[in-house]
Amino acid sequence: MNVIQKMLRDYYEIIEYDLKPRPVVMENIEKVINCGDPSYGGAMYICTHCKNWKFVPFRCHSRFCPTCGNKYAMERTTSMSFKLVNVNHRHCVFTIDENLRDFFLNDRSLLNCLFHAVNSVISRMFFQMNKSKNFTPGFIMVLHTFGRDLKWNPHIHCLISEGGFSDDGFWRHVKYFNYNFLRTAFRTALLNEMETIIGPSFKNVKSRCYREHKQGFYVYAKPNLCDPKNVIKYIGRYLGTSCHCYIQNRQL
Repeated sequence: MNVIQKMLRDYYEIIEYDLKPRPVVMENIEKVINCGDPSYGGAMYICTHCKNWKFVPFRCHSRFCPTCGNKYAMERTTSMSFKLVNVNHRHCVFTIDENLRDFFLNDRSLLNCLFHAVNSVISRMFFQMNKSKNFTPGFIMVLHTFGRDLKWNPHIHCLISEGGFSDDGFWRHVKYFNYNFLRTAFRTALLNEMETIIGPSFKNVKSRCYREHKQGFYVYAKPNLCDPKNVIKYIGRYLGTSCHCYIQNRQL
């Protein structure tokens, strides 16, 4: 039993009755605690040459697990790296107003609004470069629900190709990303998505966001010379530990 398993076992009752997490969290905690426990079964292997036997206990396959989760993250990042277009990419981060965080915490289905908003903003930015040719970029989006301080802070990491293909197969290289457009368009798209789902009660919050964020929500989109595959590894590190990571990609 590793350190994480011991901590979860020792504080199991405190987590369940004091913190009152969602059932899916408790289910995964139980999986992690029992991961590698021989009493839950396993597989027996034998060497055909030396006739030695070895018993390997079954694993939990939970993304919470430090062993199984790491394997999941590696497989996911490998899969994403194969989807990358062989061009320079831009690592962008789309953040939201702090006052909106509780909406996503109380209703996890709203997290889809983040993907829809980013998808529409990126598509519109490239489409406006030449509407007749309809340039389409390649991009991968990953949702991180926690910041570096481990507090609830849903935001989108996006790896975008610095260019796009037109409907007639022409490639246009793009180095300039309009920061003002990204910020204001993301704010508008996200707030409209949320209002559609939540209803009229969201109007006051929406108005306050417009007043307090006149230049839009902060979007990091500065040019970076880092290798896209290294960015994929950075993004993928959190895939094995976060409960709410969704991946969406658009391929050329």
